Amino acid sequence: QWQLEESGGGSVQSGGALRRTCAVSGFTFEYLHIGWFRQAPGKEREGVSFVDSGRNVRYAESVNGRFTIFRDNAKITVHLQMDSLRPEDAAVYHCAASYDDTAYLNPKKFAFWGQGTQVTVSA
Repeated sequence: QWQLEESGGGSVQSGGALRRTCAVSGFTFEYLHIGWFRQAPGKEREGVSFVDSGRNVRYAESVNGRFTIFRDNAKITVHLQMDSLRPEDAAVYHCAASYDDTAYLNPKKFAFWGQGTQVTVSA
């Protein structure tokens, strides 16, 4: 039984930082690619960050330089460190998993999704 258990997130003031964690189980982690996505009310789901099985990373332009994704293969977790948060970063954030080598930031290529958690950033 696969599971993507998310933790972290919550509320922070503009300029603050939060860390999201995705604990992975039921997969072959060494071959797994992980993405973080977010969706704000009235907006489409947006790819935020991606790390592949080889630790190569990608970021949406809107978060590049502020967010950092990294995976801990020993603990089978992926973290999303979010710094310099802005009100426009507020959304429900999900981690997602894929074995598709071309998944990158395309949510349609991720078959497995975590439950999502609200991130609120106040001005």
